[in-house]
Amino acid sequence: MTDEKIEKSNKEEYSENSFWNKIKEHAKAIGCSLICKALVLYYTLQNPNCPKWAKTTIIGALAYLINFMDAIPDFTPIVGYTDDLGALAAAIALVAVYITDVEIIKAKEKAKELLDCDCPGIEKDKPNG
Repeated sequence: MTDEKIEKSNKEEYSENSFWNKIKEHAKAIGCSLICKALVLYYTLQNPNCPKWAKTTIIGALAYLINFMDAIPDFTPIVGYTDDLGALAAAIALVAVYITDVEIIKAKEKAKELLDCDCPGIEKDKPNG
């Protein structure tokens, strides 16, 4: 599959509305760690200095989170979001150089608003948290 086809497929799965719907409706089930990673990626995606390849990586990871039918279905008790966490952590590792303090601060503020969560371990020098 070409890069263009992968990008098109990911964009069909991901939208800003579907991201926020998933986050707001399932925040407690998703949990603090995964929410924080998703928000860091979301805000990095908004950064105009983030290159296209990194944005494609981010969109793929966020699309995986949004899609409830993945390797381990999200509705599976206890382990349902384990694969999503892995996808988000891998994406963060790949695009870490483009994650700035601005994105981290925005993610922490939104996580605090949504879950009263402080995003422990999410720091610029430790993006994999």
